[in-house]
Amino acid sequence: MADRDVVLEVNDLHTYFFNRRGVTKAVDGVSFSIREGETLGIVGESGCGKTMTALSLLRLVPKPAARIVSGEIILDGEDLVQMSNSEMRDVRGRKISMILQDPQTSLNPVFTIGNQLTEALGAHGRSGRRETWDKAVQALRNVRVAAPERRLEDYPHQMSGGMKQRVIGAIAVSASPKVIIADEPTTALDVTIQLQYLRLLKEIQAETGLAIIFITHDFGIVARMCDRVAVMYAGRIVEQADVRDLFNKPLHPYTQALMDSVPKMDRTDRLFAIDGQPPPLWDLPEGCRFAPRCGQARDICLTGYPAVTNHENNHLAACWMHHPEWNTGPE
Repeated sequence: MADRDVVLEVNDLHTYFFNRRGVTKAVDGVSFSIREGETLGIVGESGCGKTMTALSLLRLVPKPAARIVSGEIILDGEDLVQMSNSEMRDVRGRKISMILQDPQTSLNPVFTIGNQLTEALGAHGRSGRRETWDKAVQALRNVRVAAPERRLEDYPHQMSGGMKQRVIGAIAVSASPKVIIADEPTTALDVTIQLQYLRLLKEIQAETGLAIIFITHDFGIVARMCDRVAVMYAGRIVEQADVRDLFNKPLHPYTQALMDSVPKMDRTDRLFAIDGQPPPLWDLPEGCRFAPRCGQARDICLTGYPAVTNHENNHLAACWMHHPEWNTGPE
């Protein structure tokens, strides 16, 4: 993996909402990179900033309330933050795409699958109608849709949830992007269809060298799909590591708490739950944002946010326990 090129690099990204409550820091200094053919998982509780990070990468934050305040999104050597709206329209789909959570709301119910797929293809090419239709057929065939010629004539309501999610995948990869963001794409699918869809994504990735950012709550999916994992909490990445290192030795108390919350088949006692609630993003504490819910917190955790430390194998964590001050300050 190390010899592959970095296709996307995010540096100190800040996306804020400006409303009557003040400033809501939905994404507050997020940094990561992803290489060709790699899958990066982003995990964390609801409201931690996962989806807003994804929308920021596509420059699709809800306006006028939200805007990217600062940071860089370097895709294929270009900074997307500095691009105009017309330039971004050319980048979306062609270089970076997104598979949304619910296929039912991602497809227009009054247009056929063929209409919607050929529209996506036509936005990034100058092929004739026949050639575009043939490409649409091939796009459905690539995501293992049976009888693609007939399916192009169908409307979304004539398809199952799993089939609609395959169509969304076909639209996302139709222009051969370098990066795909999959925002909880299996949430609306049953368990057996989930497995088929995950296997399909891996097959497409192996064939094309696609880089995938996979947003999920499910650590089982993380273990199956991802090469590296970024754990988000209250708008920031608190830990980032190779998937094996993260599972074998989580360094941040929040990561440990998330893993303890996963039900285990051999556990008969009460399920573990993280006490308290995440802080409101318009009124964040000065110190570590997880400190009020952390059973290991000390005074130092409440007074300043910890710098990110780099451990073995580029295992990154933002926690005071891994700083020299931890053993010298008062408990």
